[in-house]
Amino acid sequence: MRRGSSKRELAAQSEVEAVAAAKAETEANAGVTAGQTGVDSGAAGEPESKAGEEQTQAPAPVPEQPCAEEGDARVAPRRPPTLHAHKPKPARDLCAHGKPRVKGSSCRRSVRRPEEQSSQRPVTVDSSKARTSLDALKISIRQLKWKEFPFGRRLPCDIYWHGVSFHDNDILSGQVNKFPGMTEMVRKVTLSRAVRMMQNLFPEEYNFYPRSWILPEEFQLFVTQIQMVKDDNPSWKPTFIVKPDGGCQGDGIYLIKDPSDIRLTGTLQTRPAVVQEYICKPLLIDKLKFDIRLYVLLKSLDPLEIYIAKDGLSRFCTEPYQEPSSQNLHRVFMHLTNYSLNIHSSNFIHSDNASTGSKRTFSSILCKLSSKGVDIKKVWSDIISLVIKTVIALTPELKVFYQSDIPTGRPGPTCFQILGFDILLMKNLKPILLEVNANPSMRIEHECELSPGVFENVPSLVDEEVKVAVIRDTLRLMDPLKKKKENRYQQLQKTVAGKEDSLDSDLAPDSSPEAHLPSICLKQVFPKYAKQFNYLRLVDRMANLFIRFLGIRGTMKLGPTGFRTFIRNCKLSSSSLSMAAVDILYIDITRRWNSMTLDQRDSGMCLQAFVEAFFFLAQRKFKMPPLHEQVASLIDLCEYHLSLLDEKRLLCTRGGSAGSRLSQGSSPQGACPAAQPVAGNPPLRTNGASKCSYPRHTLS
Repeated sequence: MRRGSSKRELAAQSEVEAVAAAKAETEANAGVTAGQTGVDSGAAGEPESKAGEEQTQAPAPVPEQPCAEEGDARVAPRRPPTLHAHKPKPARDLCAHGKPRVKGSSCRRSVRRPEEQSSQRPVTVDSSKARTSLDALKISIRQLKWKEFPFGRRLPCDIYWHGVSFHDNDILSGQVNKFPGMTEMVRKVTLSRAVRMMQNLFPEEYNFYPRSWILPEEFQLFVTQIQMVKDDNPSWKPTFIVKPDGGCQGDGIYLIKDPSDIRLTGTLQTRPAVVQEYICKPLLIDKLKFDIRLYVLLKSLDPLEIYIAKDGLSRFCTEPYQEPSSQNLHRVFMHLTNYSLNIHSSNFIHSDNASTGSKRTFSSILCKLSSKGVDIKKVWSDIISLVIKTVIALTPELKVFYQSDIPTGRPGPTCFQILGFDILLMKNLKPILLEVNANPSMRIEHECELSPGVFENVPSLVDEEVKVAVIRDTLRLMDPLKKKKENRYQQLQKTVAGKEDSLDSDLAPDSSPEAHLPSICLKQVFPKYAKQFNYLRLVDRMANLFIRFLGIRGTMKLGPTGFRTFIRNCKLSSSSLSMAAVDILYIDITRRWNSMTLDQRDSGMCLQAFVEAFFFLAQRKFKMPPLHEQVASLIDLCEYHLSLLDEKRLLCTRGGSAGSRLSQGSSPQGACPAAQPVAGNPPLRTNGASKCSYPRHTLS
C-alpha cells in the first residue's frame, strides 16, 4: 500500500512541476503566444462560405515560431495548457442557441460535419490558359456559382481549361479539357489516314468521308486513278478540293478540275496536303450553301463516352451557289462555308435572330426542313452515326498518345475535350464529314467595322446561346463534386421526410443543386448505342495489343524486339512464317511509314504500321475474305493466347508465394508446371476467350 501511494505522490509532484514550467515558459513568451493566438482565433472565426477558397494574402510570419503548413511533416511546438471560460447553461425554457423550446421538437441548428463542409466548397477552375473561350467560360462559371482563378493558382484546381493544347501547362492532378495528341490526330492528313484504315475494313460504314489522296506521297496514285475513271467514263467531269494539312479557317484551300492544276508543287514536301472529291450537290437554303458545326464532348477514352450537343451552328456562304466550273472555281464566297472567310464579304449578315443571317442555329435549320416534310429524326440518326464512327476511328491512336504522356502508375490529370465537327448535308440529306476541329472557336462576339479601319467587338447572341450552353454543361458533366452534392441533397430529403416539422427552414433543402440551371444540352450517344457500333472497334483492340508490347513507358513506337515478342506470345510464327520473315516484314513496313512522316524523333513501328502488318498476317492466316472477318479472327486468336499466358503467369506468382511459405522439403501444389496443358489436348476456348485478361490502361 505504501509503495502504491508513493508512486501516486511522485506522479502528482511531476505534474505540478510540469505545470509550473509551462507557466514560466508562457510568461517568458507572452508576446509571441498572444500573436499566435490572435491568428488562430481569426482563422477559427472565418465564415463558412469561405471554407475551400484560397487565401489571397498570406498572414504576416510570426517570429521564432513558424506555423506548419498543410502536409508539413514538422511537429508544431506544444502549446501550454489554457484555461477555458465556463459557459453558462441556458435557461430551461431556451435551447442551446437561445431560441424558445417547443414541445415535441428539438433544436435544428447543429455544427456541420466535415464531409458536409467539403461538399459545399465551390469547384475551382483555372482559366489562365483559356484564351478565346474565356468570355464564354466566365459566363458558364458564373452560372454554376463556381470559383474561377483567372491568373492560375498555387494550389491545385479541380479543372484546368486550356485554349489550345494539352501541353499548355504541366498538370499532375485534376481534370484538363484537352487530350494529348488530339491536335495531331484531327489534322487533315492524320484524319484521312485514320478514316481510310476503317474504310478498308468497313467500306460501306465509312462512306460518309469523301475519297481522299495524301500529297505528295500519293500524287502519282491520284493522277493514275483519276485518269482511269475518265477513260471509263468520258462524261465524268469531277471537281477536287485541296486542303493544306496544317491549314485552318480556310487558309490555303482551293478548287481544281484536273490533277495537273495542283499548285504549290514545289512546297508540298514541307507542307503536305489532302485532295478530296468536291461535293457538287449540297443542300441549299435560300439558294446558299451552308455547313453545320456540331459540338461533341469526348468525356472519356476508356471506357469510351461521347456526348453530342443538341444544337449547333449553321455557317452560310454569302454568294448564291452554282455548280463548280472553270469560271467560278475562284469564288470562295460561293464554295467555301468558312466563317473566317465569309465574314469579309460585303454580303455577310450579322443577325441576333437565330433563324436569319449568315450564321444561324442548327435547330432553326431543322425547323425549316421539318416544315417541308423532311424526316428530322432520320437526319439526326445519320449525324449521330457519323460522329460515333469518326470517334471510333480516332480513339486507337489517341490511346497511344495518352499512355505516352500519362503512363500508368504516374500522376497525371484525367482528360476530356470538346470537338467541333464540320458536316455538310447533301441534296439527298446524307451527312458528309468535312473535318474535325480540336480547338473549335468559342468566341461569343464578332468584329463590327464602325468606320473604315475601325473595328469593335460586338456580342453575338447566336454564338452565346449555343457556346455558353456547351461549355456550361460540359463543366456540369465533369463536376468532381457532383456525386457528393447529390448524396447530400438526398440525405437532407430523407431527413426532412422523417420529421414532422419538415418545413423548418433551418433543415429543409431549398432545391436540387442544379435546380437554377436549364436542362442539360448534351446528349449521350455512347455507350448508349454501343451495341450497334462495338463491332467496328477492331483497330481499338489492335491498339491494346500494340500498347501491351511497347515495353518502355512513354514511347509511341514498337521496336523489333517488341514485335518479335508479339509474334512469339501470340503463336503466329509457323513453318510458312519464320522469325526471319517476321524481321523482314517489320523492316519493310517500318521503313515505308517512317519515310511518310515528318517527325523522325523516334525510330520504330508506329501504330498505323502495326495495323498494316496485322492486316498482312490476318490475310495470310485466314484465307476467306472479307478483311474485317480475317482481322477479327486474328484478334480473337491473339487475345486468347495472351489470356492463357496471363493465367499461367498468375499461377506461377501464386505458386511462388505459396512455396516461399512452405518448408524447403515440401513441394507446393499448383506450381507453375501445373499450368501447362496436357500434351495432345489443345486448350478449350471458353466464352471469355475473346476477351484479353491483361490489365488495360485507365484513360479518361
